[in-house]
Amino acid sequence: MAVAADATPPVATVRERVSRPMVVAAVLIAWLVLFTVLRGRQTLALAAADLTGLHRWLNDVNDTIGANRNSNPVFLYFFNEIRLVIDNLVTFVQSLISQPSGSRPVPQIGWLGVVGLTGYVSWAVGNWRVALLAVAGFTFFGLQGLWQESMDTLALTLSAVIVALLIGIPLGVWAGLSDRFNRIMTPFLDFMQTMPTFVYLAPLTLIFLIGGASAVITTVIYAAPPAIRITAHAIRSVPETTVEAADSLGTTRSQQLLKVLLPMSRRTVVMGVNQTIMAALAMVTIAALIDAPGLGKTVVQALQSLDVGTAFNAGLAIVVMAIVLDRVTTAAAARTGARPTGGRFPKWRRPLLVAGGIGAVVLVYLSHTYVWAAEFPGNGSAGSHIASAADTTTTWLQDHLSGVTNGIRNVITDGLLNPFQTLLTDSPWWLVGVTLVALGAVLGGWRAGATAAVCVALLVGTGVWSDSMTTLASTAVATVLVMLLGAVFGVWMGRSRVVDRLVRPTLDAAQVMPPFVYLVPFLALFGATRFTAIVAAVVYAAPVAIKIIADGVRNVSESTVEAATSAGCTTWQIITKVQLPMARSALTLATNQGLIYVLSMVVVGGLVGAGALGYDVVAGFSQGELYGKGLAAGLAIVLLGVMFDRITQAAARRTRA
Repeated sequence: MAVAADATPPVATVRERVSRPMVVAAVLIAWLVLFTVLRGRQTLALAAADLTGLHRWLNDVNDTIGANRNSNPVFLYFFNEIRLVIDNLVTFVQSLISQPSGSRPVPQIGWLGVVGLTGYVSWAVGNWRVALLAVAGFTFFGLQGLWQESMDTLALTLSAVIVALLIGIPLGVWAGLSDRFNRIMTPFLDFMQTMPTFVYLAPLTLIFLIGGASAVITTVIYAAPPAIRITAHAIRSVPETTVEAADSLGTTRSQQLLKVLLPMSRRTVVMGVNQTIMAALAMVTIAALIDAPGLGKTVVQALQSLDVGTAFNAGLAIVVMAIVLDRVTTAAAARTGARPTGGRFPKWRRPLLVAGGIGAVVLVYLSHTYVWAAEFPGNGSAGSHIASAADTTTTWLQDHLSGVTNGIRNVITDGLLNPFQTLLTDSPWWLVGVTLVALGAVLGGWRAGATAAVCVALLVGTGVWSDSMTTLASTAVATVLVMLLGAVFGVWMGRSRVVDRLVRPTLDAAQVMPPFVYLVPFLALFGATRFTAIVAAVVYAAPVAIKIIADGVRNVSESTVEAATSAGCTTWQIITKVQLPMARSALTLATNQGLIYVLSMVVVGGLVGAGALGYDVVAGFSQGELYGKGLAAGLAIVLLGVMFDRITQAAARRTRA
């Protein structure tokens, strides 16, 4: 019996010998072998103009809702009322700064008043440098010939932020005070922040139609989660000793909230406002696809006509607006944190604030009264020069660098994208599904595997399996490139604080820009191809991956690195044998974030020839008979995002454990 017992290896020993990478390799090899035998069978391919039963049913639902919108009680007394309230808010804000109102040929506050108010508010909440940046940025909009478009974008953003904060901050406070409510909200917030921006558009237009009001409602839903999550975190971060001290003094629950919790967490709450504003600006520009006015509409029209100059000019305005809004709210958070006693301004600054306020009121009065102060002077010649320079640069790049750009594109496309896309699209659907479920179970555990199984089944049901696999191929290739960049620059930054100080501001600035903007320069370099979307996705997602990996490498114990150095390890050995293995949880988290960012950008690339799910969504807005297919494509994007997120998050947790 003893001999027999010794002959049977323990389960733990078997598990140690069969590592996770070995199982992953075995799954992939089995996939490749079966692919060579079953290639081209049961691929669920669907032509661009073909529809499934689900797509036709969704078209019928859309038609039915349109026919009964003004008679169905749910729409008549609920959804239509919400749309009416938001529409009135948007119209009011637009009448203030961007659109003529009533008999007036200009808005209530003209360009001079808007610039004056912007400068004053930026100085009051920040400092004179931020105010100078804001004034210069807003003046630049007029010089570009994009004043009204910029103000339309600002009006939609402000309207969405107001509603998002009215909803988000109270819910965030509730989640910060109640563990039960926080547990209920967390899955919804995770789900909402996993979904790419594209996905929100189609279902909400089904309910609220298209236009500015729908764009604001969509933006509110997208921008509220950061406000809720960060406010809850701020409330929970207040030291328990402070709360206990207030409790011992006999304060009520409301007094604790108003006198202790909110004042002590206001800096973090202002940071949440910053994130809400940036999310709102990103969504408002993409909402141009549902006829939202502003800079996003100019960019979309230019991208669709491949007018790089116009797209670059409008994209530059979006970048400037994003930088201004980010710097103002960041400065407000910093100043709030620097005033721990009630947030009051120093006495010496109060007369200056009063004088500045009077000056701003005078500028508002002038812009309300006089045409010269209401309409921006000039004809936007700076914008024409910028667009012309962008077109000239594009022509030069295409004439002189086409060999390099085409070479890069061909290497990536022929060497990585095409083979992997062929593997995904030409394999039987069930073989790909089994592979994804197996990889999910191996990397993330049985729950991740079960999630993958549900997502695969629903993907088949959407009727856009082949397009989903094409999008999956582009996403996977872009994520590999993101992780390569992340590893190189992340290790470099993690090992050198000088490099970190030099590179990190650029990465922070890159994360401020809305995803739309990334398409423009690469459209000039690579033309309207799916590779353009992949490169834009890599540049969009790389900053977050680089910063996560850099922080992970830096957190490796210095004593461990010193011990490896004293043992005679080379720099390469220290990186590959010590720092990266010990930072593997950061690598897994970077993969998670990289995948989500890449997916959101790849589908936006449907505007510049990326095809697949992104094209299906865009076509659904422009061609009524394809609306159902576009809605199904949006669901497929959600399913891919959920599957990626759950598998990589579970893998990260297992790595940390």
